[in-house]
Amino acid sequence: MEHTTLGPTGTSVSRFALGTMTFGRESSEEEARAQLDLFLEHGGTLVDTANAYGAGASEEIIGRWFADRPTSTREHVVLATKARFPTGPGPNDLGLSRKHLTAALDASLRRLRTHWIDLYQVHAFDPHTPLEETLGFLDDAVTAGKIHYVGLSNYTGWQIQRAVDIARYTGLTAPVSIQPQYNLLAREVEWEILPAARANGLGILPWSPLGGGWLTGKYSRDKTPGSGTRVGENPGRGVEAFDRRGVREQTWEVIETLRKVADARAEPMSRIALAWVLARPGVTSVILGARTVDHLLDNLRAGELRLSDDELDQLSAVSTPDTGDYPYGPVGEEQRTRRLAGGR
Repeated sequence: MEHTTLGPTGTSVSRFALGTMTFGRESSEEEARAQLDLFLEHGGTLVDTANAYGAGASEEIIGRWFADRPTSTREHVVLATKARFPTGPGPNDLGLSRKHLTAALDASLRRLRTHWIDLYQVHAFDPHTPLEETLGFLDDAVTAGKIHYVGLSNYTGWQIQRAVDIARYTGLTAPVSIQPQYNLLAREVEWEILPAARANGLGILPWSPLGGGWLTGKYSRDKTPGSGTRVGENPGRGVEAFDRRGVREQTWEVIETLRKVADARAEPMSRIALAWVLARPGVTSVILGARTVDHLLDNLRAGELRLSDDELDQLSAVSTPDTGDYPYGPVGEEQRTRRLAGGR
């Protein structure tokens, strides 16, 4: 597996990360351990979890796995986790306040059975807590040796820029990465989020690169998803909801083009979709989430693919979202790329 550095840091991470949201929910502990073993055997190093995954079950499984392996395993793994969402019924059991993050970080360290987190990420923006308070806590945690790096997740462009500016101009530890949803069906992040990340040197760690299963070819417009699929078991499941994506004509156009490219390559659609994300500018490590070892192994093989310029162009053209009117849209794009007559 290829490796690269995490944003502006000198820490090396694998180009694929193992996402563990399924651990303790859709994947048993035995299955989760097998995935962790397989990931390391294939050269993976970046393991991503969160205290909200399975109400802490994912972190606990990873912690027990560490405890049963040589000490060198923990030193080899670049461990990432997150905090922000509710951990209890109280009014301070959520958010990015110093009070909540203090308790959340210590609890994650206990569950993961480790003394440090390599990449500690705020799971989403908290409009009720000043960024200065959140960043101040994270800076203290770095000083204390509890975390090595700070990351953001699900932040918008202006939120990324605001966090970076406050950190840099107050001497606090600045974030080094951003986790956004990014796939052939979710490219709106290219308008503001990815430019803000790249302008500030942040590593980009896309989640849901297969669009929650949509880009594997398992769904069709004339058939309701069945059991055994995420959307089939929960048709209203968040950003993956069938009635949300299935009603968009572009969804099916993307899937059809993806299928054509995959058939011509004699490769599964999922690998082509992953290879497309991996090739996008600024992407550091693509987060793979799998229910089974077989699914994970199949996805890891996408790292062996190099799509041609023509294949990339086909997929990018059909998946380009409608950017609306100026300053987005055709006129805005012309100005951003300086393609107007006279070079103005």
